[in-house]
Parts: sequence; C-alpha cells; structure tokens
Amino acid sequence: MTTGLRRRTALAALTALALLGAPAVSAQASGHPAAAAAATLELPRPAGPYAVGSRILHLTDHGRTDPWVPEADGRELMVSVHYPARPGGAGSPAPYMDTEEARLMLVQRGLDGIVPAATVGATVTHARTDTRPAPGRFPLVLLSPGFGTPRATLTSLAEELASRGYVVASVDHAYETTGTAFPGGRILTCAACDAVEAEPDDDASAAVLRSVSAGRATDLSFVLDRLTGPRPAWNHSRMIDSRRVAVVGHSIGGNAAASTMLADPRVDAGVNMDGTFFDPVPASGLGGRPFLMLGTDIGHHPGGEDESWDQAWRRLDGWKRWLTVKDSGHFTFTDLPWLAERFGLPADPEAPLAGDRSTEITRDYVAAFLDRTLKHERRPLLDGPSPQNPEVVLRRP
Repeated sequence: MTTGLRRRTALAALTALALLGAPAVSAQASGHPAAAAAATLELPRPAGPYAVGSRILHLTDHGRTDPWVPEADGRELMVSVHYPARPGGAGSPAPYMDTEEARLMLVQRGLDGIVPAATVGATVTHARTDTRPAPGRFPLVLLSPGFGTPRATLTSLAEELASRGYVVASVDHAYETTGTAFPGGRILTCAACDAVEAEPDDDASAAVLRSVSAGRATDLSFVLDRLTGPRPAWNHSRMIDSRRVAVVGHSIGGNAAASTMLADPRVDAGVNMDGTFFDPVPASGLGGRPFLMLGTDIGHHPGGEDESWDQAWRRLDGWKRWLTVKDSGHFTFTDLPWLAERFGLPADPEAPLAGDRSTEITRDYVAAFLDRTLKHERRPLLDGPSPQNPEVVLRRP
C-alpha cells in the first residue's frame, strides 16, 4: 500500500486518538502523567428535554457469513440503544466502554501506560440502563462509527439525540474495531484492518474499504429489521416510528450511511461525518432523499480535499448540505477530542478546535438536520452562516 492511502485510511482510521496528533510519548517525558489530568471523566450533559435510557443488544445474523472471519457463527453485532426516557427513572448509570476495549484503543496509538484504560472506560455517561421510556413514538437513528473505532466514541452524540426525542442505535460491526466486547468475555479485534493493511496498493485497499461500507449497509438493515420487524430484539421497540429512519456515521460509517440508503428504501435520510465515499453515490442518486455532508476544513481530508465528496455532491439528488468546520480534524465529530483534552494530550496544530466546541457543533448540526428531515421542523441553522458558530462554513450552497 502506498503512503497516501495508508495515511488517509488505515492509519488515520485505526488511530483512535490521532485526532489531536498526540505523539506516543512516555509519562516521564511529558512531565505530567496524563492520569493525573483526569481522575474522573463525565461526558457533556445532553441539552434536550428528555432523560436518556440505554440498553445493550447482542444481535447475530445466522443467515450471513462474516466477511472477515468466515468460520464465525454468523455475522455478530453489538448495539447500544439510547432512547428518550421518563425523568427520575430507575436503573444504573450506563457504562461508557469496556476497559479492555479502551485499552486496545489506546494500544493502537501507543498511549497505553500514559492514558489509563480504566479511567477511559469508566467515563460517566448520562444514560440509565433499562429505565422506563418516555411516552410516544420517536424517529430511529442508526449510528455507525469509523473504521477501527469503537461505537462508544459516538456516545455523546447518541445521548444528545436521545434527549431530543430520537431512538438511537449505535452499532459495533464485528472485527471492524480495535476491540469490541461480546458476550462470554470475548473481545473481537480488527481483522478487517489487517485485510486493508495486507493489500499491496491503493486500489486494492480502496476496494476492501468499499466492501466495508457495503457490508455495513447490510448490517444496518439487519439492525433495522431486528428493531422494527416481527419479534423485535428490544422490549421497547414499540416506541420506534419505523416510518422515520436515518443513518448517521463517522468516517467509513459516514460512507455506510449512503450505502445503506442506496440498499434500503426504509432509510429516509443520511449523514456522512468526514468519511471518504469508497462506495460511491451512484449517478442515479439516492432516490431524492436528503443527505448531509459534515466535514473538515478546506485543506483537510476529506471535506476539503477529497474528490469523492465533489462527486457525491453532484450526484446527491435530494435536499442536501455540505458543511465544513474550521480548525477541525478527522475525529472532531466523535468524543475523542473532548477525551484527549481531559488527559492533557498535546493538540494537533492543524486541528486546534477545542473539544467542547467539537461536541457542541457536532450535536447541534446533526440534530438540526434530523429535526428538519425526520420531524419536518424548520432549522435556520442549516440555512446559512451562524454568528454562534463561526467555525462552520456552508459549502456549495
């Protein structure tokens, strides 16, 4: 594989904390161990009117062979469901991330021994497990994370959307993260990452990543089946309005949003947060359905210098927006900038946007798009420049 694609896909996607360009330095060299910077972490509080409930599901498609480990017993997925809940409900605080998942994410960047995995895993969330749902029916949002990145890194967005009146299902696709905890104490690591690394050139690697996006579309349709079909896998599935469905993803998950829309007419809208369209939008478009492209600033990959975004923009045939965020990096749209700041990791001079602003911008613009497309509510935030958000630029209006 040549260095161009390797840097843009394999290393950027697999390096979970590369969002700040944090070098793999020792605690001694840094002068202040990162562990001292964040003894206890708490995610930013959701701003919506609902309390948030949470449930973890283990789903297996026994009719499908896993594309990365064919000898596995079907295609397995771990799903975190966040939903609008009644205030003051029972239930324990929802976990953020398994400690071993956190450790493997840190090992990939060389930050194990500097950032304590137990502290990352114990990050305090604002959801409570299996608490009573709020009355009513709500749109469904499927969330797909970046290649090699655990679904937990989209928790702040998931909680925010649930607090604003959405059921959110965040999906870990087996063998596509640095580490995902499955029942029985199993930790499945990134066989798909190994497949990309093994390819001899850019074209072959891009072909594998295209198959990742297309495969995730099948995963997400299966999750939609299991949440809204007969004999649903979740006991509160009746609160989902299956006539209002969106897919939102980061990096390859953002490409998968478009791939899922192409494959499944039940999906009404999609959001790509800084993901190359390895599986391209076809010339025929996406059936007139709305799509948001939310990416990095000009000069960064992929919202600024990615030909696949130019091509996708021309082919998108429904209501659409292309927004870029100044001073952002590839992981701006996840929890990772916020986490990295709390551990005192050095900022990337090419992506200096503060973690709190990263979280606020991602939450507000994704929610505005979903409010407009699934709830048919007017959101002026999407109409043009916002004085409250000078970092956000409307491209190709």
